[in-house]
Amino acid sequence: MSRKILLCLAASAALAACRQEPVPPPAPVQASPPTHAFSGGINAADFAELVKTLASDEFEGRAPGSRGEELTVEYIRDQMQRIGLQPGNGDSWFQEVPMTETIADPSTVLTLRHGEASRTLAFGTDMVIGTRSGQPEVKIDASDMVFVGYGVDAPEQDWNDYAGQDWKGKTVVMFVNDPGFHVDDARLFEGKRMTYYGRWTYKFEEAARKGAAAALIVHDTAGASYGWDVVGSSWGGAQYDLPAAEDKEPRLQAQGWLSADAARQLFADAGLDLDRAYRDASRRGFKPVPLHTTLSLDLKSSIAEKKSRNVVGVLPGGKRADEAVLYMAHWDHLGRREGANAEGEDGIYNGAVDNATGVAGILEIADALAHQQPAPQRSVVFLAVTLEESGLLGSQYYVNHPTFPLDKIAGVINIDAMSVNGRARDVTVTGYGSSELEDILKPLAAAQHRTLHAESSVQSGFYFRSDHFNFAKAGVPALYAGGGQDLLEGGIEAGRKAAEAYGRDRYHSPRDEYDPATWKLDGTMEDLELLYGVGRELAGGESWPNWYPGNPFKANRDRMMEGRRAANDPEPH
Repeated sequence: MSRKILLCLAASAALAACRQEPVPPPAPVQASPPTHAFSGGINAADFAELVKTLASDEFEGRAPGSRGEELTVEYIRDQMQRIGLQPGNGDSWFQEVPMTETIADPSTVLTLRHGEASRTLAFGTDMVIGTRSGQPEVKIDASDMVFVGYGVDAPEQDWNDYAGQDWKGKTVVMFVNDPGFHVDDARLFEGKRMTYYGRWTYKFEEAARKGAAAALIVHDTAGASYGWDVVGSSWGGAQYDLPAAEDKEPRLQAQGWLSADAARQLFADAGLDLDRAYRDASRRGFKPVPLHTTLSLDLKSSIAEKKSRNVVGVLPGGKRADEAVLYMAHWDHLGRREGANAEGEDGIYNGAVDNATGVAGILEIADALAHQQPAPQRSVVFLAVTLEESGLLGSQYYVNHPTFPLDKIAGVINIDAMSVNGRARDVTVTGYGSSELEDILKPLAAAQHRTLHAESSVQSGFYFRSDHFNFAKAGVPALYAGGGQDLLEGGIEAGRKAAEAYGRDRYHSPRDEYDPATWKLDGTMEDLELLYGVGRELAGGESWPNWYPGNPFKANRDRMMEGRRAANDPEPH
């Protein structure tokens, strides 16, 4: 659900090597033979078996491009075959996703010069830095550093942190999250709810569009919704991008994060107070502030062109087989890392909750739909995507190359990190109030005596951090819903503590392992029945959900459907 280390760091001499030729995939591998007898439909024992296998040490943390990937995608394909699905990408179960792997030399330093004084920032401690340029060496010499507040250009909000300057060759420094977040000003943007302007991905994208050479985001735990340890480990190893041919947006020469302590010193050197800067940046009319400091770096990286794979299965429909409902989950996680683990950890990022549960979930729903009567009238696509942890790249590639035209997909249901905390009185809908898919979900939840509500941490921007977001940006209505926080055993307080414990102790950690002693799958099964019900109604009916009025993605869906109507009825009215 964010980026984390995927491969162990190689020696610094090897990091400088550039391998431009395609890297052949690993030799075929075979998982241990199955011993579990699956039953049809949604079943806790079957779900547990799927999670246990996908999150096993044998699968090595499911890193893209690794032996773990080969085991994972072949296992998912085998399960789809067992269920009775058909290959979903023509006659293939797989969709190859090209990827550029970049591993930054961890000995890289940033040199900051203020007047006659200079100091260096160390990789991992003071900052993390990387490049999406695909170049094995990036040199930046004495780039002027400018504080740009939150790095937002939002015309509809009458907000432009970049106004009035030429940004070519400069290094911009900015805060994470939206204007108003750190001063609790509900009048700005959407108050506590993060918009896409608050995501780090947007901030780097916008800096590149403005022509900056480099961009650095100041880390704070509340604004990012994770600690510096997550930033350091996420950016400390292999980073992946789609090749430039698949992503035409401009890219920065270098981008990364500053620790709070490093940022405070940078601001102090410029005669500024970091705490006051948070307040100033949240005032309408904020102007960029020169930091009177230059940045220099010589960033060496190893570059390799590789491939990963999405897995695609389809349950062909009946009368409306040319239309589809799409279930999705990401199969990838963070691989393994040796030599830098807490005592007792094995260095394997098993990713049991994130996201072996999601993959097991879509397979269980596939089994239920394949055995239901009457059979679905629309086709149902089951998509297990790669490279979610690297920036939602597998789903981005699928949206660029869909196996069903996007204007034929009635809706998307995404499953990412299911709750294993037990039954709940509520259902969390991330991005609540987005689309008419919630109109299907609500009565099904009511039948389980459950109510819908938004995610509790709306400031974390979870709606922009999972694969449905690429479909949403393209206009396809997407639902991201799961277990609630008001648990039958312990209420809201127990649910809050469970969520906090996962985020603190296991999220993107080797401790995210399958644990039959503590996992409570009765609530997980209720969630799966609920999401199965949404797909069952959508695949069996004729409804065509849209985004709710005022949603920013509605215009793209409306244009998409106008184009479909024009193609089907070319005569003017």
